Amino acid sequence: MKLKDVTYIVFCAIGLIACEPEFDNPIEESEEFTSGEADFSNYVALGNSITAGLASNALFISGQENSFPNILATTHFAATGGGDFVQPLVANNAGGLLLNGMPIQGRRLVLAVDEDGNRAPREFTGQEIQTEVSTILTGPFNNMGVPGAKSYHLVAPGYGSIQGLGTPIPTANPYFVRFASSPSTTILADALAQNPTFFSLWIGNNDILGYAVSGGTGVDQTGNLDPTTYGPNDITDPDVFAGVYRDVVTRLTGAGAKGVLVTIPDVTSIPFFTTVPFNPIPLDAATAAGTNAAYAQYNGGLQAAFAALNGTGLFSEDEVASRTINFSEGQNAVVIFDENLTDLGAINPAFAALPKIRQATPEDLLVLTSSSVIGTRLDPADPATTIGVGVPLEDKWVLTPSEQEEISTALTSYNNTIETIADTNELALYDANAALAEVAATGVSFNGGTVTATFGSGGAFSLDGVHPTPRVHAIVANGIARAIENTYRASLPSVDPGDYGTITLSNEVN
Repeated sequence: MKLKDVTYIVFCAIGLIACEPEFDNPIEESEEFTSGEADFSNYVALGNSITAGLASNALFISGQENSFPNILATTHFAATGGGDFVQPLVANNAGGLLLNGMPIQGRRLVLAVDEDGNRAPREFTGQEIQTEVSTILTGPFNNMGVPGAKSYHLVAPGYGSIQGLGTPIPTANPYFVRFASSPSTTILADALAQNPTFFSLWIGNNDILGYAVSGGTGVDQTGNLDPTTYGPNDITDPDVFAGVYRDVVTRLTGAGAKGVLVTIPDVTSIPFFTTVPFNPIPLDAATAAGTNAAYAQYNGGLQAAFAALNGTGLFSEDEVASRTINFSEGQNAVVIFDENLTDLGAINPAFAALPKIRQATPEDLLVLTSSSVIGTRLDPADPATTIGVGVPLEDKWVLTPSEQEEISTALTSYNNTIETIADTNELALYDANAALAEVAATGVSFNGGTVTATFGSGGAFSLDGVHPTPRVHAIVANGIARAIENTYRASLPSVDPGDYGTITLSNEVN
């Protein structure tokens, strides 16, 4: 089999690279600002990696300093009597975590340029990883964002216990271990202990994101009300989410604090799922013909199975068509495993040799990291082992339409819960779901520029394809400020997103 260049070059079109974030970000000169009915003297932010400021696969100082809560506190709220905002800063800008001196989280990504001018994300090696998890920080900390946290982790005792990192299935989170007030505390308890006058709550992304980025390898736990039995890639039951979310808000507002709730974006619209096309395989005519010959027995087996099962309702003609493998000269769809296809071997052992495979369609979402394996060979000497052609892509590389539907159902329920609780408690609501939809559809303009969801060059997403850049954190902070104004009759300044960076270009990668 002779393939053309099947390696998907993600960064071939990158042309716009911003510098490191700037930290001198003046607020707009405007009329007198006021906090209205809100009190920003003690602001506490609860959430996950976005709240923490994680970007490009890692938590590092400049990302934390440009997180939306820090922007809000140091610009919008500072102009109206806001108090100090203390964050559990990591050691430097390398990213990564150490546990007893051993790396447990990787470095941040930067965009490197090789000698031929090709650009690609690489791990930054300009600094050593120095953030040691066992070195416990002394708080309190206003930014309670914990990367990886799901909704129910906010109220999970022991989530900050270092002992919980060593169990067969970890029950703790290394980021929270660093700054938890005690091994048995919860994220919510540490937030409440600060008696916040104002809070932001952006949680729930990870209740579906783990499932999505793993290509749907987890379990949709709808109907299972015990989150202690969930795996890291599972979808949280909507009733579990609603119960935890309502409890967290009730306790935060119990002492009179006001706040802003944030909806959950549609994770399938982020570059992690929209960058790699379904048909990244270029073939010439001879190679396509040879590949089709290799699949002739499989295609013939499908026809035989249909002939045997026709009229039983167990195997439709449409499924036969969707599973038939056919390559042609030009761009071709990858071959994938799809667990939702009919298990023909379970119906009749005579068809047990027919795997549950098909070619991808435009409705399938190939995850960003699949670009590292598509077109490579399991056996370098054997072109028949080319992944995505002779060897189907594993389930973990593809989010199929049925898996996307499970995510969409949970997302809709979560956001309905958030909107209802915001309304019931007369809290401000920032619709991040609508904001991301705008970024994905048309981009968002700001003073002198536009950010889009195009991976690498759009300016909205960092190099992991999931987390926003400082520029989008600034846009989010402005959006949250407008929501606060509408609810609490406040008047807050804005920041210029153009003063904030996007992704970092560096060749310190060796």
